[in-house]
Amino acid sequence: MTAKATRYLYLARHGEATADESELTENGRRQAQLLGDRLRDVPLAAVHHGPLPRAAQTARLIGDRLKDVPVRQVETAGDYVPYVPGKEELPADAAERLLAFLEQFTAQEREEGAALAREAEERFTGPVDGAEDRHELVVTHNFLVGWLVRAALDAPPWRWLGLNHCNAALSVIRYTPGRVASVLVYNDMSHLPEDLRWTGFPPEARA
Repeated sequence: MTAKATRYLYLARHGEATADESELTENGRRQAQLLGDRLRDVPLAAVHHGPLPRAAQTARLIGDRLKDVPVRQVETAGDYVPYVPGKEELPADAAERLLAFLEQFTAQEREEGAALAREAEERFTGPVDGAEDRHELVVTHNFLVGWLVRAALDAPPWRWLGLNHCNAALSVIRYTPGRVASVLVYNDMSHLPEDLRWTGFPPEARA
């Protein structure tokens, strides 16, 4: 039997982006640098990021603060809809609003997103082969953070909806052999000063 070790998956949403999402704002760049400083002493094996500029720039800025950690682009860390529920799966009082939000995505986007979500779970979750624990960072977008946190909690597939992640906030999931997945940290912004917190988060939900 192949030995298994614990995986620590660090999830971060990209830093604050410009209105056209072509690059990070000055605040976004600072958020990424501060997140890199926070992760400097974590024994990361790799930083993975999606293909869009805001995620790629965030990952590079984080990588600049780390020592000899490879930064890799992977499509599965991109921005996509991981799952589209049927009306019968949703709470009655929220179903119409949630389905109206999802209508903006085409049938092709929905199909491709579901396939990428399956690949992301296969690539980034669960214990790892070997005797050594592995720490990995994925710099991604709000939808994928919500999807992987939902999966770790074994919540219904539709429940990625309603999970919001701030720019450059950090979540950490632990996958230990023989144990259920554990969300150790969610949407933590302790590395950011007050003026850089809560960006990218719905105003009505800010604490």
